Amino acid sequence: MSRAWISELLALAALLLGAVLAALLFGHLAWMLLLALVLFLARWSVQLVRLDRWLRSRRRDPPASWGIWGHLFDDYYRLRRRHNESKKRLAAVIREFREATAAMPDGTLVLDREFRILWCNNAAVELIRLTNRSDFGQPVSNLVRSPRFVAYLESGDYDTAVEIRSPIDQSRRLMLRLVPYGNEQYLLMIRDVTRLHRLQAMRRDFVANASHELRSPLTVLGGYLDSMADDRDLDPAWRRPVRQMQAQCQRMNNLVNDLLELSRLETEETDAPMDDPVDMPALIRRLGRDTVLADADAHPLEIAIESEHGLLGVENELYSALSNLVNNAFRYSPEGRPVRVTWRDEADGGACFTVVDQGVGIDRRHLPFITQRFYRVDSSHSRASGGTGLGLAIVKHVLKRHGARLDVESEPGEGSLFRCHFPAERVCSTRGREQDRL
Repeated sequence: MSRAWISELLALAALLLGAVLAALLFGHLAWMLLLALVLFLARWSVQLVRLDRWLRSRRRDPPASWGIWGHLFDDYYRLRRRHNESKKRLAAVIREFREATAAMPDGTLVLDREFRILWCNNAAVELIRLTNRSDFGQPVSNLVRSPRFVAYLESGDYDTAVEIRSPIDQSRRLMLRLVPYGNEQYLLMIRDVTRLHRLQAMRRDFVANASHELRSPLTVLGGYLDSMADDRDLDPAWRRPVRQMQAQCQRMNNLVNDLLELSRLETEETDAPMDDPVDMPALIRRLGRDTVLADADAHPLEIAIESEHGLLGVENELYSALSNLVNNAFRYSPEGRPVRVTWRDEADGGACFTVVDQGVGIDRRHLPFITQRFYRVDSSHSRASGGTGLGLAIVKHVLKRHGARLDVESEPGEGSLFRCHFPAERVCSTRGREQDRL
């Protein structure tokens, strides 16, 4: 028990003892005890009134008192002082945070669980043109009405950012990313990537123009080499060098074609509709026929079509992506090893295209980088087999444009498994279900 309570109980005991002594002198013990208790309660009532007045007033120092009330006044005074100091520190932190965010070149908005705007910094005001305080409390999609951004909000997948045109200037590009935090709140970060977008456009234009310029001399060079290879009077000592030059010329042609395809995919308007129905079973059968004709009998190709569904998209792009996956499987598999292709439905309503080979495999440390342009796990093998280093980059861009994702599983010496997962909104109905073996 604290000393304050002991002193309070001693005061009560002294008051009761005084009442007993008064009763011995004057009689009426019960009335004397009642009077003592009334006096004790009156003191507590006075102290309660003093506490109430002190709490309502702006006085800093507590009222003077003793016993339990003095202890209570002192403890509450210390608590209030600590609370005021905490408020000052919090206010200082908030002020510094607002000053820091105001100085940031990137826009920052705080959103609630319904994506309504609670707060924003100065950069956000400029980037999406918040006009007045009436914009606060509105859903951010009322100000940024890009279909891609609205779909991004509704998707629930905020691991990546989304790029859109500026709602106030169509020539500018904005990168937006949503970060969940706290109690169902979100931080929306907006960055102006117009300069980066223009630099990338300049790079793509340069690659496309350079590739176009290379096509003509490569065509001429290839024509002369073909003529030399067909010339029966050619010196035998030149036949091997001519074949080597033909192979390198063909490799350069493949590289130019892949560069042009990749440049087209990168420069294509990403908001353009891609909703033409594509008969995937028929496309995969055609891919199988073309691949077998090109590869002769070096690799058995197994095709399992387990779904009648097609896709909404661009047929030429899908054919390019899937053929790159199959050709890669052939390229990195020893002769005679089978390659298996599967088209099937998924439990979530989507569809999956799978390529499985029994080739050399890929070490796990390379998997995060294999879709980068010109990234080679084994440069010597890739060049010897005619690879350009752009096939998987093309696959990545085509799948991205179709809202799909690529999963890769591989172990060195055990082959590789490539899965293309297409979302349910891309799946449409076609006729026919079968299993072929080529």
